[in-house]
Amino acid sequence: MYLTILFAVVVAIAVIWVIVSGAMIVNELMKRKHKIKFIIINAMLPVYVHRYRKITLEETGKVGSLYYHWVIAINTALVFAVAAIISKNL
Repeated sequence: MYLTILFAVVVAIAVIWVIVSGAMIVNELMKRKHKIKFIIINAMLPVYVHRYRKITLEETGKVGSLYYHWVIAINTALVFAVAAIISKNL
């Protein structure tokens, strides 16, 4: 029970991390004058993350740090969500 709650808290923190890093990526794309569709931003966010990765790689020769923040956060949320579901069933 307590383990499930712990995993759920980690998932909540990771989801907030995904939202913040996604918003920062969108902000960086807007600074570079890229068109952003705000009506369907949730569906388009993976596309924007890929676009951010491509642009920063072309500009600096390295992938921007926000890309890694987003990838790590979304994977953390996924792993701990699965762990919470499994631990609830035990």
